Amino acid sequence: MGAVMLQGTGSDVGKSVLVAGLCRALANRGLRVRPFKPQNMSNNAAVTADGGEIGRAQATQAIACRTEPTTDMNPVLLKPQADHTSQLIVHGQVRGTLRPGNYRQARGALLEDVLASYRRLRAECDVVVVEGAGSPAEINLRSGDIANMGFARAAGVPVVLVGDIDRGGVIAAIVGTRAVIDPDDAAMIRGFLINKFRGDPALFEDGYRQIEQLAGWRGFGVVPWLAPAARLPSEDAVILERPVVSEQQRIVIACPITPRIANFDDLDPLKLEPDVEVRMIAPGQPIPVEAAMVVLAGSKATIADLAFLRAEGWDIDILAHYRRGGHVLGLCGGYQMLGDTISDPHGVEGPSGRVAGLGLLKVDTVLAGRKTLERVNGTAFGTPFQGYEIHMGETTGPDTARPVARMADGRSDGAISADGRIAGSYVHGLLDLAGQRAAWLARIGGTGRGIDQHAAVDRALDEIAALLEIHLDIDALVAMSQMAQD
Repeated sequence: MGAVMLQGTGSDVGKSVLVAGLCRALANRGLRVRPFKPQNMSNNAAVTADGGEIGRAQATQAIACRTEPTTDMNPVLLKPQADHTSQLIVHGQVRGTLRPGNYRQARGALLEDVLASYRRLRAECDVVVVEGAGSPAEINLRSGDIANMGFARAAGVPVVLVGDIDRGGVIAAIVGTRAVIDPDDAAMIRGFLINKFRGDPALFEDGYRQIEQLAGWRGFGVVPWLAPAARLPSEDAVILERPVVSEQQRIVIACPITPRIANFDDLDPLKLEPDVEVRMIAPGQPIPVEAAMVVLAGSKATIADLAFLRAEGWDIDILAHYRRGGHVLGLCGGYQMLGDTISDPHGVEGPSGRVAGLGLLKVDTVLAGRKTLERVNGTAFGTPFQGYEIHMGETTGPDTARPVARMADGRSDGAISADGRIAGSYVHGLLDLAGQRAAWLARIGGTGRGIDQHAAVDRALDEIAALLEIHLDIDALVAMSQMAQD
């Protein structure tokens, strides 16, 4: 039994992808592997078989290990709700709300929950591959830390530091981390690796050796730019800010980016279709008139995001799109926005009250009751689907008599307008299966020729693992993992 932890010189250095690729590489070697992230902050979540929620990246990493995701793989999940609050999820269930005043104290108290999950995973596999969060160089956050060195030292897990050469300054980032962190923290780091290298790695040989000399850590390899990573489910919202350039005439599907957008990886399967262009619409940009369909994605703060949508003028764009004959699909929070009203009588998202929705579906939503966390399957438009629900509230009204989906257990989900051009559903992952995706594209004059999202992800993981086998000293990483304390 062993463990190794990847920490980064900063956010978005590629830790999640590297952990997923390493998990698949080790699984391909016949090892029993489990992913683990002590604390994650993301509004992109997945539902586990044991009825909880974890970060999307850890669910993908579980797929890489060829095992079912469990809540132990991400025991602490923070889901930002507003600028200064986050919903706290512990072992898959809501435990409360964190604010700046109680954040540090609360997270320090969660260390035992984190260690309990880690020990359970450690007992059931050969290697645990741990992902840090942010960077250990953020020494202002070191007190009460459970995500990086606070966990590594408490669990006795050796660390490899990941540097992103694509953003520049990787030598300073790695050596500088050594300079600013506590010496006892630095002692947990056994080496480094370079990620996102474009070109011939031999060109960085001198820099690689200089890092080894200046930091005193050995290098485990230089990883090239991993193009297959683009086919993995998205988790970080920063990905949405990168523009997509259309090279051919395609069916345009547009999705506005609201501040608390959640589970936007629901749109990833559409990117598998060669005749479809998904455009994520940033604030300040109009929804394009050429869009055949507008998708309103999920939200961690539906009422606040609806207000933002109106402030951007996107509500006017959506109504104009509808008048031109366009289609609109709302998923989870986006479904709630499409209705006549959204009520929050108990202040689930903020101040209690009721607001008007976009009025495109004859439904009303009340944000109350227990949070729904459930895997689901069934049929929509006569075609099978598989997905999950993760939402607060209940939506009722005349248009629910025309449901989007029929669950395998006989329940119905969602609503469709009388003219068939507006639809809303609580099912995440609705478009993952190629047949289901083709049914939706047929409604807007397109055809589906892609593969199932699950197959695309699995193939990408194998491709990433193969590249890591070439460019990383995985044998040395496995040997180092045996240094983890029991």
